[in-house]
Amino acid sequence: MNYLFITLDQFRADCLGVAGHPLVKTPVLDMLAAEGLHLSRHFAQAAPCAPGRAALYTGTYQSTNRVVANGSPLDGRFDNVALAARRAGYEPALFGYTDQAVDPRVVSGRDDPRLNYYDGVLPGFDPVLRMPEDQAPWRDWLEAQGFDPRSNYLEALSDEPTRPAELSSSAFLTHEFLGWLGKQDDAWFAHLSYLRPHPPYAAAGSFSTMYNPADIALPIPPTDDPHPLHELALGVEQIRAPQDPHAMREVRAQYYGMISEVDAQLGRIVEALKAQGTWEETVIIVTADHGEQLGDHGLMEKLGFFEQSYAILGIIRDPRHPESRGSTVSSFTENVDVMPTLCEMMGLEVPLQCDGYSLLPFLRGEAPPTWRTSAHYEWDWRYLVLDSMDLTWPWGRRIQEQNLAVLRGEDFAYVQFGDGSSLDFDLGADPTWKTLNKDLSRELVHAKEMLVWRQTHLERTFTEMLVGEQRLGRWPEGLR
Repeated sequence: MNYLFITLDQFRADCLGVAGHPLVKTPVLDMLAAEGLHLSRHFAQAAPCAPGRAALYTGTYQSTNRVVANGSPLDGRFDNVALAARRAGYEPALFGYTDQAVDPRVVSGRDDPRLNYYDGVLPGFDPVLRMPEDQAPWRDWLEAQGFDPRSNYLEALSDEPTRPAELSSSAFLTHEFLGWLGKQDDAWFAHLSYLRPHPPYAAAGSFSTMYNPADIALPIPPTDDPHPLHELALGVEQIRAPQDPHAMREVRAQYYGMISEVDAQLGRIVEALKAQGTWEETVIIVTADHGEQLGDHGLMEKLGFFEQSYAILGIIRDPRHPESRGSTVSSFTENVDVMPTLCEMMGLEVPLQCDGYSLLPFLRGEAPPTWRTSAHYEWDWRYLVLDSMDLTWPWGRRIQEQNLAVLRGEDFAYVQFGDGSSLDFDLGADPTWKTLNKDLSRELVHAKEMLVWRQTHLERTFTEMLVGEQRLGRWPEGLR
């Protein structure tokens, strides 16, 4: 069986045709959902990119893997989807990026070049096309096509509306993958990590004019009484949403255009798989590393506690399971579920480290014997204050307070801050996250549920075995 694992960076959950969006056109993603499973309440576990991807690739929560920022090293002891694929007999290929900083304990010394950048390659992947932050391979390709690649990757990306869509960053990645695909004779595993719809908010070619800003609704405005963290974010120019309504609509139009453009690129891949005769032999998983505020609550990008930064698309198509074709999973699912799902699909034992659950029961059309009743995600902002805090031991532990964890239930969202404060939103009364629950007894129930979640997912590499004449429990992966 072939495995195509796709991430679309910063793709929020509601911007899909199958999710009921009134404007955004995503015919290919809608088709994949119609032939597989649509995870309608799917959540990333952290933001920004590196923390979100660490959870996705290892199946662990941030409180387990401790990747708290772009540049936080991923501990080399963790298993991941690429290493799992290798155990299953594949040579997993990477097209794009994984944003995982190397564990400094495995490098040759301080001069190791991998210590100079955060966007390293996840161990186990063969980087057939590595697209680092500077987008150098794409910019070189642009220059070869006779176009100005610009000296700065942000400028090159911002220029996408001025060039034909066939020359976009997404088109280049697709082109390279299709060239590789045509040379594959055996079963394969590939990870396509697309940048779009990540900012800058500039869609390629004709997709930049696909949506009329006048047709686009304005975002949810911020509350008049924001939490101090929310108020602080609203004062930061880089993440404050445009105040002019037309400018805000234009940003949303470009974001929608980026989504439709990358959807079109996926269409090229579907056509190639069908022409190759491997369409019915290919599992496809599509998700994102995190979401996008897109102006909601007065914010852009991905941060804080609002669910727009964490609710993401989730689609799985497995041709071996026609019984679930066209189904929608309305239970809470999370990106930590992807690794255990892939492991079981490939016939591997799910590693002890995984905090998530396999989604195979849903693919088989079955109800899992037990399942979560809420979603969880975390945000750590210590990287914003590292240069301004005294980190002298032991008082430097105050840095540990710069984080939050969210418990998102059916009709509530409970936010626990590292300093002991909390928020409890009543989503049953107000789904816009503006109304707080005033019942302290109910908030206590949610706080207890959060504590149980934390205790359930404590480190457990050795907790399910005992040494002695009769060994009990599972033998941790990596120990022989």
